[in-house]
Amino acid sequence: EKLTVCFRNYNTNTENIAPVKPISEENIMKDDEIWNALTDNYGNVMPVDWKTSHTRTLHLPTLNLSEKALNDNLNLDLSDDEELREQLDMHSIIVSCINDEPLFTAEQVIEEIEEMMQESPDPEEDDTPTQSDRLSILSQEIQTLKRSNTSNSYEERVKRLSMAELNELLEEIETAIKDYSEELIQQLALRDELEFEKEVKNSFISILIEVQNKQKEHRETMKKKKKQKNSSPQNGKQEKSHMPGTVSCKLI
Repeated sequence: EKLTVCFRNYNTNTENIAPVKPISEENIMKDDEIWNALTDNYGNVMPVDWKTSHTRTLHLPTLNLSEKALNDNLNLDLSDDEELREQLDMHSIIVSCINDEPLFTAEQVIEEIEEMMQESPDPEEDDTPTQSDRLSILSQEIQTLKRSNTSNSYEERVKRLSMAELNELLEEIETAIKDYSEELIQQLALRDELEFEKEVKNSFISILIEVQNKQKEHRETMKKKKKQKNSSPQNGKQEKSHMPGTVSCKLI
C-alpha cells in the first residue's frame, strides 16, 4: 500500500510515508563487530623494538657482524683513489706525450718504416744466411777494403801495428780470401746449373714445337683424305647417271 501511494503522484513528499535515513561509513564501522574488536586494543599495544627482539639475537650470529668491523670499514684509504685518479688522467698523459716526443714529418715516418722493414727478418727464411745475404756482406767488406787501401793513412796505420796485430790482420785476410773463394766456387756451380737448366728447357721447347708441327701436319693430311673420300663417290654417281646404256639395261 505504501508503494502504491508513493507512485501515484511523483511530486508528493514521501518522507512522512517512508522516511529514508542516509548511510555513512562511520555509522557502518560503529555497528561492525569485527572492526570494533580490532580497534579497541590498538592504543594499548606497544610497538616492537627490533634491537631487543629475539629474531635480532638470532640474526646477528648468522651474519657474523660486529660494530668494530663497521667502524673499521668507515675509515677509507684515500691514497688509492688519488693514485687511480692520477693514472686515469688522460689529459696529463696526452700532454706529457706531446711534450716528450717531437713531431715527425711524413717523410721521416716513411723512412723509419722502410728501415724497420729492412731490419725485420723474414719469418720464411731460415736462420742460416742466404747466398744473396752473403754476397751483400762480402761486397760491403770489399768496399771497406777498397776504401782503406785507397787512403794514404792505411800504410801508416799498418806500420804502427804490432806483430800480434799484424798476425790477426793476416788471419782475417786469409779467412776473407777463403770465404771469397768458396763463394766464387758456389756461384760458378750455380751458374753451370742454370746454364744446363736453360739448355734442357730450350731443347724441351724445341721438341715440343716439332711435335706440335707434326700433329698439325697429320691433321691436315687426314682432312685432305676425308675430302677426297667424300668427293670420289659423288663423281662416280654423276658418271653413272650420264651413261645411257646402263640406264636402259636396268629398265629392261
